Amino acid sequence: MTMVLSLASTHLKMTPAEAIAAATINGAYSLDRGHDIGSLEPGKLADFVIHDCDDYRELPYFFGRETAISVHIGGECVYQRVPYTGKR
Repeated sequence: MTMVLSLASTHLKMTPAEAIAAATINGAYSLDRGHDIGSLEPGKLADFVIHDCDDYRELPYFFGRETAISVHIGGECVYQRVPYTGKR
């Protein structure tokens, strides 16, 4: 998904907010599913990723770099990156 955000921002001249909206809530409404997916709201299905960045505007520029800290599907954590400590 970061590749799609990157392409939208760099080649289609979309802002990061426009690219994220196109990939989430607008995509959900295009499938007539905006009432239950596409945004984090009470009563909607919660599939989301938490990224290691200071601001959402950084996301399109992280293509090729692993920034996901955790992945949540149905509100449950299914992946959590173990922090690097430098030890084995």
